[in-house]
Amino acid sequence: MRNILLVEDEQNVAAFIKKGLEEEGYAVEVAHSAESGREMLIASQFDMFILDIILPGISGLELCKQLRKEGVQTPVLMLTALSSTENVVQGLDSGADDYLAKPFKFQELLARINALSRRNRKLQNDQSLTLGQLVLDKDTKTASRAGAEIKLTSTEYKLLEYMMANSGKVLSRADLLKNVWGLHFDVGTNVVDVYVNYLRNKIDKGFDVKMIQTVIGMGYILKEEV
Repeated sequence: MRNILLVEDEQNVAAFIKKGLEEEGYAVEVAHSAESGREMLIASQFDMFILDIILPGISGLELCKQLRKEGVQTPVLMLTALSSTENVVQGLDSGADDYLAKPFKFQELLARINALSRRNRKLQNDQSLTLGQLVLDKDTKTASRAGAEIKLTSTEYKLLEYMMANSGKVLSRADLLKNVWGLHFDVGTNVVDVYVNYLRNKIDKGFDVKMIQTVIGMGYILKEEV
C-alpha cells in the first residue's frame, strides 16, 4: 500500500502529511476538494484514500458513500476535526475503515496507515494470488498479467492456482496429476503437458519473460519475472 490519495483542503496540513509520508516511502497525491479527488482517482490507481470530512462542495462523508456505492473497496481513513462519538459513528457508517481526529501526531497517522495496509494485504491474499504482474482472482476465476485479462477454463484455473500457490518449486507431472486432476497414479496420459501448453499460450504469449518453464526430466516451474 504505497500510493495514497489525500483529499484535504487545508494546504498546510496537506503539505505536512504529504512530506511526512513521502519520507516514509509513500507516494502521495493531494486533492483539495472531493470533486478534484474523484477526477484523480479515476485517472490513477491508489492503494488508500485519506479523506477530510469538511471540504468545499461535497463532504468527505458523501465522497466515501459514493465510492462504496460504486463498489470501490479501497481502504479509507477519515481525517477530521470532528471527533465526537456521533461523528466517528457517521464516518464509519459511511464506509470508512478508520477515523483519526485532528489534531493528531504524525506517528499515530503512520501507525493507522500501516495497520490498514496489513489488513488490506491479508484480504487481498485471501481473494487472489499474485506473482509479479501475474494475478489470479479467486472470485472471478480469471487471471491477468500486466493488467491484461486472461480468461481460463475450469481446469486451466485449477492448474494455474496450484502452480501459483507453489511458485518457485519444481512440480512433477505426478504431483500435478494428483493435486489438479485428483489422479494418484500416472495413467500414461499427456494431459499435464497439454494443459501446461494451454497456460503458456495464455500467460506467456507476447511477453519476453516466460514464467512457465520446463525443467527437463523433472517437470515444470512457475517463476516470477526478473
